[in-house]
Amino acid sequence: MKALIFTALLLAPLADPGVQARGRRGDQDEAYQGRRAGSLRALRDIEGGLVPEMKRRGADYIGAEYDGGMGRYRLKFMRDGSVIWVDVDGRTGAVVGRAGD
Repeated sequence: MKALIFTALLLAPLADPGVQARGRRGDQDEAYQGRRAGSLRALRDIEGGLVPEMKRRGADYIGAEYDGGMGRYRLKFMRDGSVIWVDVDGRTGAVVGRAGD
């Protein structure tokens, strides 16, 4: 019986994919609302300035996510098997941090 309960607890988050996605979905909604209100730059604008620069440096663009708590976009790149993270202020579009570069 204990094994059955333990297994059920382990599988519970898998039964509701929204459990894992709610945090990210909330940030996506926040980014959407910020863009509509004019307080955040569009991700496409930020990508348009940064992706070509990183491409010239030999990095391939993987994707981006938005951190609503910090008001930043984190763009991810891959170069020579290493991931590079570039944090960009969502309001100004300025690069505010890099890691893995």
